[in-house]
Amino acid sequence: MFGWTCKCFKRLMKRLRVSFKIAAVVMVLASTIVGFPIEAQAAKKEVYVVKVSGTINPGLAEYLIRSMEKSSREGAACLVIQLDTPGGLALSMRSIVMAMLSSDIPIVVYVSPSGARAASAGVMITLAADIAAMAPGTNIGAAHPVNLGQKKMDETMAEKVVNDMVAYAKSIAEKRGRNSEWAEKAVRESVSVTEKEALKLKVIDLIAEDLDDLVEKIDGWELKDKGTLHTKGVRRVALIESLRDKVLKTLSDPNIAYLLMMIGLAGLYFELSNPGAIFPGVIGAISLILAFFAFQTLPVNYAGILLIAVAIVLFILEMKVTSYGLLSLGGIISLFLGSLMLFQGTTPEMRLSWGVLIPTVAMVSGFFVVLAGLVFRSQISKPQTGDKGLIGEVGVAKSRLEPGGKVFVHGELWNAVAQEPIEPGARVRVVGVDHLILKVERVG
Repeated sequence: MFGWTCKCFKRLMKRLRVSFKIAAVVMVLASTIVGFPIEAQAAKKEVYVVKVSGTINPGLAEYLIRSMEKSSREGAACLVIQLDTPGGLALSMRSIVMAMLSSDIPIVVYVSPSGARAASAGVMITLAADIAAMAPGTNIGAAHPVNLGQKKMDETMAEKVVNDMVAYAKSIAEKRGRNSEWAEKAVRESVSVTEKEALKLKVIDLIAEDLDDLVEKIDGWELKDKGTLHTKGVRRVALIESLRDKVLKTLSDPNIAYLLMMIGLAGLYFELSNPGAIFPGVIGAISLILAFFAFQTLPVNYAGILLIAVAIVLFILEMKVTSYGLLSLGGIISLFLGSLMLFQGTTPEMRLSWGVLIPTVAMVSGFFVVLAGLVFRSQISKPQTGDKGLIGEVGVAKSRLEPGGKVFVHGELWNAVAQEPIEPGARVRVVGVDHLILKVERVG
């Protein structure tokens, strides 16, 4: 029985081998008749495209890294990053570059459209690409590191930072076979070049008119460890930012972060002034949390935050202490200087806009000044209600006061006493109140 089973198994395996050989011959003949090799058919994958504009910050870095992971996971032919950036944070740039260098699919950085730039951190991202391209009318360079901290670095520390960035730029350029000498100049001397100069200096690999031209030119490009690119005629897939990515990117705007901080401070002030209101406190707390999250992604000068906090304290003290406007003046100056010093970015995108700063300072200062004025007027004005509100009121005696009698004051009939006899119909003035009995005197 066992011998018969072995013979059947051998016959089955022999038939399977014959079937496999026949199938292989059929596939080769089919590929020959159709006119293109099977490998080329399998290589026809999609080209993923992601647009990057604005400053390099943690929100943008997370979005880019996820785009690379998605492209790799779904087997894209390559990922094209359309780049237009003035620069940004070094930590975010390093995270992006690390993801690019470790990607198992080709990463193409395309500085576009015309008028775009790859400055500062954008230089490192472009150098780290498997294929670097630029559109006509673009530029790249000015990668000198800038101190975005609370105080100016001394010469020794500044030199260390520059040397570290130079070594980083040169290592990336050498790994990708690009001009490491120019990379060093871009860091040390902040040199910037046009797309034609960049191609001549071997900083980039090609110039493309548009995305269609780029996809056509990189077709057949040989890449070390990543094979040959096949992009001609393939479908392009645009990766769109999710709601989360848009929120994180929006919060990284200095103007948004500043407004969130001011809304948060105003909300907490109203909640503390009127305990139990709840809504201002909730809005203020959420706004402050979002503002402090945004501050982690921005070049914040904490001296500016302290000056803004001092301004709020001075405005509140103005309502408690009679300073004849001096505290309000100090608060306005402190708020303006704090807002001016809050962000230390070297580009307009990383600084607070004058169009946001001036109206916000004016509104906040105006609100507290008006509020302080109302409090001051209430402190010095005559009471309008209660016992104290009757003092100084003028009325008419309705009966003879000797010393007691009736007077008509403030639309009401009151019991009153006087130190001297007063005839009916005489005008009287209230000089005091004692247990609902008015003390009056003759007018004139």
